[in-house]
Parts: sequence; structure tokens; C-alpha cells
Amino acid sequence: MQIDDLDRRILRHYQADPGQSNADLAARAGVTLATCWRRLERMRAGRVIRGVEAAIDWRRLGWEVEVSLRFTLDKTAPRAFDEFIAAAREVPEVIEIQTFLGQVDVRLNVIALDMPHYQEIYRSRILMLPHISDVEALMHVAVIKDEETLPL
Repeated sequence: MQIDDLDRRILRHYQADPGQSNADLAARAGVTLATCWRRLERMRAGRVIRGVEAAIDWRRLGWEVEVSLRFTLDKTAPRAFDEFIAAAREVPEVIEIQTFLGQVDVRLNVIALDMPHYQEIYRSRILMLPHISDVEALMHVAVIKDEETLPL
């Protein structure tokens, strides 16, 4: 789907405040309400705008520990990736799953209420995931930049 400068202007204002009304968005972007609405609908239909979601800060809900686990899988098993990922999806504390090319095959982002809770998750759920050849844990200390805004 082609987007032009007007689409980019609308998107820039939209991502700054996705909860604003279409009238406010149109005014900020300098277009009519009808033009703004048509452009937004076209970008939704074209999957440029995939949706609007609630961004909940899990830290404010008492989750204090975040660990990034990097896995190397036993690739001698034909369905190692699929089975590992399917099992990892079932662990509620896994908030992100990424796959890679290179030495690390999969990365899981895991949250826990505290260190004893993390140890319980790690021992009873993470180490039970199939096809693990090696695992490395990286404890998150600080978030320096967490930006999802695109440079439009």
C-alpha cells in the first residue's frame, strides 16, 4: 500500500495520541474530518494501522523482575522450533518470544513478581520447555529507551 505525505502527517499525530477524536486528529493534521476518516480507514484496511491496544505497565502492577532468556535449541529434532515455541506460549509469564538466525535461536522475555517467583517459574516451567540445548539468562537492570513511535 502506498502512503503519501498526508498519510504520514495523519499517522504522526495519530501515534502521538491514538485516543484522540477523529475531529481533533483532523484539526491537528490540517485536513477535513471526512478526509482524515477516509485516510484512516484506508490505512486500517491496508494493515498500515494494525490496531489500537492498551499498553499496561506490568511494573506498576507489582511485577518487579524481568529476565531475558536466550536459548539454543537441539536442532537434531525436526520440529524443535515449533514445539519449543508452542510450549513457551503456554507460560503466562513469558511476555515476548523472538526467533533469530545465528548462535541464539530463541529469546524469551519473562516477568516475575520477585526473585523467588522467578526461580519457581524458571525451575518448574522454563527448564521443562522441550529441545533446550543451552540457555543464558540476562537480568534486566534498567530500560534506557522504550519507544514505539516511528520517525514519520
